[in-house]
Amino acid sequence: MHRLQNARRDSRETTRLAPSSDYCGRFAPSPTGALHFGSLVAAVASFADARAHAGRWLLRIDDIDHTRCVAEAVDSICETLHAFGFYWDAPIYRQSDQLAAYDAALTILRDHGHSYPCACSRRAIAAVARHGCEGPIYPGTCRQGLAPGAQGRSQRLRTPAEPISFVDAIQGQQTQCIADEIGDFVIRRADGVIAYQLAVVIDDAAQNITHVVRGADLLLSTPRQIYLQRLLGLPTPSYAHIPVVRNEEGNKLSKSAAAPAIDPHNPLPTLQAAWHWLGQPPLSTTPSSVTDFWSQAIPAWSRECV
Repeated sequence: MHRLQNARRDSRETTRLAPSSDYCGRFAPSPTGALHFGSLVAAVASFADARAHAGRWLLRIDDIDHTRCVAEAVDSICETLHAFGFYWDAPIYRQSDQLAAYDAALTILRDHGHSYPCACSRRAIAAVARHGCEGPIYPGTCRQGLAPGAQGRSQRLRTPAEPISFVDAIQGQQTQCIADEIGDFVIRRADGVIAYQLAVVIDDAAQNITHVVRGADLLLSTPRQIYLQRLLGLPTPSYAHIPVVRNEEGNKLSKSAAAPAIDPHNPLPTLQAAWHWLGQPPLSTTPSSVTDFWSQAIPAWSRECV
């Protein structure tokens, strides 16, 4: 805890220039382990985009899923980000501190008839559902009410038949019919944990996030989040989804797949590798330090090159 408090203090002390635009971005790692190269690429893209627009950049810790969190990971993440030259413009925001806000949103959705209890297990759904872009599409078993004797396990959102469209700043025009391609999705899991789709919507609104730059593995989630924003009367940020970093076998780098941690003791080569991976133009000179890297990278940043 002492190191985390120091990280919060240091982030305020190392703020360079007062942000001058209405832009507010964020980086939201889950404390399930050390940062890997894929995480760094997402952080570089979101940080560079925010600073290039004279915007604010915030750090959020997505620690709502207590079953996956590692106690010491938050300190490790903060220390690594500092070593790579990142700094944030407000105290760290933790999902675990926002449970009351999530519960309030659940109540609103339930009271307005937008959600319903579901008694189905994953196995039961998989046995009868057709396959969609993110696994089995919920067949609506409990949509009209629980079967006699059944007990609600999770909470699901009723999804619209009309498509949700938005323009991604990197991926272009996107359209998805949530009902056809995803189905009614979970907003509170059977174990009581608030689902990512709802939590991130509440978090972005609470932090006044205007621009979300993140990995394209979350591109399919965006229509669900936009729909929740509309139901709850919340603003919709601008979205930009960068390509996902994959290993030699073509699999996404992830902590669950044991992706190696980045080395905070020698950050400059890894920063340059992330910059190159993002397709950014070569820097004017070979950077001599992390500070020198960012002083060149921020004005050179271009979404068009990603």
